[in-house]
Amino acid sequence: MTRIAIVEDEDALRENYAEKLTKLGYQVSSYSNRRSAEEAFSVQLPDLAIIDIGLEDEIDGGFDLCQWLRAKSDKLPIIFLTARDDEFDLTTGFAKGGNDYLSKSAPFHQLRLRIQSLISLAQANQQPDVTEQAIEAGLVSIKEGQKLVTYNSQEIDLTLTEFWIVLALVRRPGQVKSRDQLMEAANLTVDPNSINSHIKRIRKKFSGIDSDFDSLKTVHGMGYRWVVTE
Repeated sequence: MTRIAIVEDEDALRENYAEKLTKLGYQVSSYSNRRSAEEAFSVQLPDLAIIDIGLEDEIDGGFDLCQWLRAKSDKLPIIFLTARDDEFDLTTGFAKGGNDYLSKSAPFHQLRLRIQSLISLAQANQQPDVTEQAIEAGLVSIKEGQKLVTYNSQEIDLTLTEFWIVLALVRRPGQVKSRDQLMEAANLTVDPNSINSHIKRIRKKFSGIDSDFDSLKTVHGMGYRWVVTE
């Protein structure tokens, strides 16, 4: 049984998530603060952790806990679930080692989908399917089952949300995808303008591999498209 840990200082919210996830068949443990979570995780790590940022008297306790967990395991899936959804906190969450970042205002099915995807990815990484047919467009190659994206044969470290956005674009090179279409592909229910922030981070990651990267185009007033380059 997959073990999920929830670290959330709002009692009602923590119990609500725990109850829903237990009904889905997960083994759930919950903690109200960083210290109790670290004490438990020192004995045994969960299979996936869901963390709020502000934890009781620690404004950024979730960030500290994520960094502490990442030092113990570079493979443990970590989801930030928080009311703090501004660009600075989102960027900080990924920088601390989070795999995904979700607003508490998002419907529960979005959290469920992210949990399922991250657990499937962790299992696929343990037993990679080397026979999977890659989706290719120029220099980019995607193995959907493994959530693996490479560019010019070098792996790109994308978050789950970023992966879905890139996959939607690469599947149809040259076709314009609107912000609403990319939100649907990434299972997001947020301000469509947040797609701009995700696109910005995606470009930065590809540019880190190739300073001349220019495959992800903005089509003003319409959305984005992937252009094949060699």
